[in-house]
Formats: sequence, structure tokens, C-alpha cells
Amino acid sequence: MRGIAIIGGEGPESGVLRKIARGADLLVAADSGLIAAEEAGLTPDWVLGDMDSLANLDGPGRLEKYPPDRIRIFPHEKDLTDTELALDLLKGLGCGEIWISGGGGGRTDHLFAIRSLFEREQAPDRWFTKNEEIRCLGEGRVLSVSLPPGSLVSVFPLGKGPWEAESTGLKWPLAGLEWKIGSFGISNIAIEGRFEIRSIFGRFLVIMPHEF
Repeated sequence: MRGIAIIGGEGPESGVLRKIARGADLLVAADSGLIAAEEAGLTPDWVLGDMDSLANLDGPGRLEKYPPDRIRIFPHEKDLTDTELALDLLKGLGCGEIWISGGGGGRTDHLFAIRSLFEREQAPDRWFTKNEEIRCLGEGRVLSVSLPPGSLVSVFPLGKGPWEAESTGLKWPLAGLEWKIGSFGISNIAIEGRFEIRSIFGRFLVIMPHEF
């Protein structure tokens, strides 16, 4: 099953979010992510969080139309972020593929916190911000994407390594590169738009424009 956590912060515009949500089995709105979901015409299956951002932006009335048993309110002082709570709920409901929408802009610590989720063994599969898509490429997996020619593609190693990758369709091939903690390959170019990246060893984070 595929689950999508729609969270606060800058995310895709409503038309793109509807395309992202198409085919999803479960939608979870975390705090002010509920506003983004509703503006896109989406009805989340679950709403959760400490609701501090939602209360500041819109007041508590927005929650009244949802079944009480599909709302989970947590204290502001808690061990997990609203995003983590949403991911844990999706995992607990049986979602083997998890996407995040939102989380761009705003506070840098929140941005870094979401980035850190991809270092975990059970990392999200995809993350959509306002203009970009972030993919987690697992070891032994292949990422095949078609984008407008000349699109920028950046690659970062994840986890403990070792890392090895190869590519086709990128201006600067990844084969033969020596990766270590702190390495990155930014602003590569998908010359004709279509490209592939194959992870031979280790996991990688790939940042690019929306495919939708």
C-alpha cells in the first residue's frame, strides 16, 4: 500500500498535489498539512499532530467535520515530530511505500529534521516540496526518470556506506566516483531529460524537479 503524509511548510501547488495523491491508499494530514490537503480538494483519512500551527492559522473549527476516531491530537511537548507521527501511523496501517508532501521553506531545523529521516533504515520513499522531488534510492535499485531536458539533478550518499553508483543520461556520469560521508554531487544535468541512476552499493538521496 502507498501512504502519503501531507505536512506543513511549503509544498506542491494544489494541482500537483492532486496528481501526487492519485492512486494513494491512505492520506494522513499532519497539523497544518490539513489546509494544503483541503485546498487541493483532498479528504485525508487521518488527521494528527499537536495542532499548534493549525490553531494559529485557522482555529480548531476545521477539525469538526472529521470523525473523532480519525483525529489524533498530541501534546505540544512530545518526543516525535508531527511528521514522524504521520509516518509511524502509515507504517502501522500497513503502508510499504510512504511519500511526504510539504515541509519546504520555513524553519531550517524542520528542514534538516525531515532530511534526517532519510538516514534511517525505514526511510520515506519520496518527498515533494514546492518545486522539487527528493527520492530515496535503495541499494541495488534503479531510478529511471523523464524530466525536461537540462533539468538539474543532485545526488547525496545516505547511511553508513560503502557507496557506489552508475548512471546514464547525466552530463557527469556517477560511475567511478568515490563517495564518503560528507560527499555530494550537486547540479548535475539530465542532458536530454531522461536519465537513470543505479545504486550498486549503499543508498542515495536524489533531488530533482517534480516529475509530475
